[in-house]
Amino acid sequence: MTERKIESLYNQIYKHPLFRGLVEKEFYRLIEKCSLKHYKKASKVLYSKTPREGLLLILEGMVEVYVEGETNHQNKEVLEVLQTGDSIGFSSLADFLGEKTHHHTKYTVSVVAVEDSYCLQIPFSVLEERWIDEQVRDYVLRQVAVRLKDIYASLADQIQLASQFGESEPFVRRVQDIMAQPALSVDENVTIQQVAQIMVDHSKSSVVVLSNERLVGIITEKDLVSRVISKQRPLTNPVRDVMTKKPITISRESYYYEALSSFLMNGIKHLPVVDGDKVVGVITLADLLRKKNRGTLEILQTIEESTFDNLGNVKVAIYEVLGNLLNDRIPILNTLEVITKLYDRLVKHCIDLAVKSVEKKGLGKPPVSFCWYQMGSGGRGEQFLLTDQDHFLVFDNGADDEEINHYFEKLGEEIVVFLEQAGYVRCIGKMMSNEETWRGSIYKWRDRLKGWALRATNENLLLVQNFFSFRLLYGDEVLNDRFKDMVTSHVKKSGTILYRLTELEKERPVPNLDHPIRAMFRLEKNSIDIKIDALFPLHHCLQTLSTLHGVVEGTPSDRITALVRLGVFNDAFAEELRDAFEVILGIRVTQAWAKYQRGEKSSSKITFTHLKSRDKEALIKALKTVKELQQQLLGAFGIL
Repeated sequence: MTERKIESLYNQIYKHPLFRGLVEKEFYRLIEKCSLKHYKKASKVLYSKTPREGLLLILEGMVEVYVEGETNHQNKEVLEVLQTGDSIGFSSLADFLGEKTHHHTKYTVSVVAVEDSYCLQIPFSVLEERWIDEQVRDYVLRQVAVRLKDIYASLADQIQLASQFGESEPFVRRVQDIMAQPALSVDENVTIQQVAQIMVDHSKSSVVVLSNERLVGIITEKDLVSRVISKQRPLTNPVRDVMTKKPITISRESYYYEALSSFLMNGIKHLPVVDGDKVVGVITLADLLRKKNRGTLEILQTIEESTFDNLGNVKVAIYEVLGNLLNDRIPILNTLEVITKLYDRLVKHCIDLAVKSVEKKGLGKPPVSFCWYQMGSGGRGEQFLLTDQDHFLVFDNGADDEEINHYFEKLGEEIVVFLEQAGYVRCIGKMMSNEETWRGSIYKWRDRLKGWALRATNENLLLVQNFFSFRLLYGDEVLNDRFKDMVTSHVKKSGTILYRLTELEKERPVPNLDHPIRAMFRLEKNSIDIKIDALFPLHHCLQTLSTLHGVVEGTPSDRITALVRLGVFNDAFAEELRDAFEVILGIRVTQAWAKYQRGEKSSSKITFTHLKSRDKEALIKALKTVKELQQQLLGAFGIL
């Protein structure tokens, strides 16, 4: 740990309720009896048989408390996930307080770091010295009460899920629990003929390829058909000539949903499973489909086979997946990653159907290449409930060709109709590709951007903000690169739009909620509009700042990563932004989903009395980070 890191952690400890109020000399005397610990991701924090000799306070990171299987230590049941501010060791307070226990095995749970974590080991001797402080006793009592409540709630959830789904696999199952092991492997010099025979002999659809025991590739049945049989390659050639080099892999410690997300994002069906540099197994999409016995993953087939008449069924299936992910408390960014991929598949399928429909109506196939972009929450990759349509269309047409314009007018209308049938309502502001103002050639889009810059009214700026959330979802990659180059070039030549967008941020400062109680009294009816006051400032500042530095497309996470790479953000601030984004989005999604389940009208207003204390504090911290981002944007344009 660096000296700066240690100082930062000690400052955090000094303000903690267990040490608050101590004079500096007394604080450091007690701290000398404690130990500052750093646990890397996946490392054991506590073993099941390790005696608990105090409390372990989590300063940064996240840990998992679980029970190992009696016969197979790879099988485990997660009891709870603890985060920054939580403590481990409350179960041992009975010993500390002198109460007798009658358990034969006192310590039955293990603890592992889910991510890099910093913890403070506080021996019971220190706690005993602090026990005379009424505030310390009150804090410990409240923590025990909250933990007891959470455990009972978790137990009730598990019983309910077990009753509802029987022996179904929970979404938090690890990859190592599902993978086929050991991995079927061959040397890179083995012939194609030998590999094919090995696959037949072992009834496997894939084989990993090694060189000196290092993973260098993978070959599947599909590879044999597309790269060997169809191209009539000699079967005596070595497998390295036709394998997929540097395949995407996944850690054995990864979760089920991470594997699913990897399959969906990369369009693959086989993932080598690794433990460090060693291949320990293989997991396939079919494995996930078999293990996930809730029927929700049949949605992939449902999407591909849907027609105009039954497109609406897909929405119901996706909502079921969303509900399961939220019930299983999967991290919100991972949840939306999975849901976004499902929505993307649905939208792409709708566009495919629209293209075929236009062809059947006598207009033929697309006369030139085109790109279709999503905007808004869909463009940012954070849509969870289907909302209104937000999209535009770009086609490759330098001249004012009436026939080409007519084709894309009809295609734009057809896309809107199919998306509406799937559950996307029409945009009230008409920001859809069936509208002439939201489709056109690259040249028309260039003129459109010029027009927005020349008439930078508040109304036009709102259109620009939505436009800058665009994400390619369908179409020609070459045309997409040309379009992005045009946008980047135009922004460089004219900084008017970005300057005016920054002025808007100055007019709409992020609320400064420096204390939970004061925040409740300062906000109308003890509520905050999580979209307007938190998400929108974060999005708009990231979009404007990244566009200023030549990054005109991508999700918020993509833009943060790009700005770190460009040296605009340092790693520490980027991590704070990601945390803030996850906190704000998590509250937004869970609150909106709860309203949807209760049949209430959708709203982004969040009432403070409906939030847990931890969520309130996390939200206040997140808003401070967004405000810092807003100030950084204002500083970049000299608007302070």
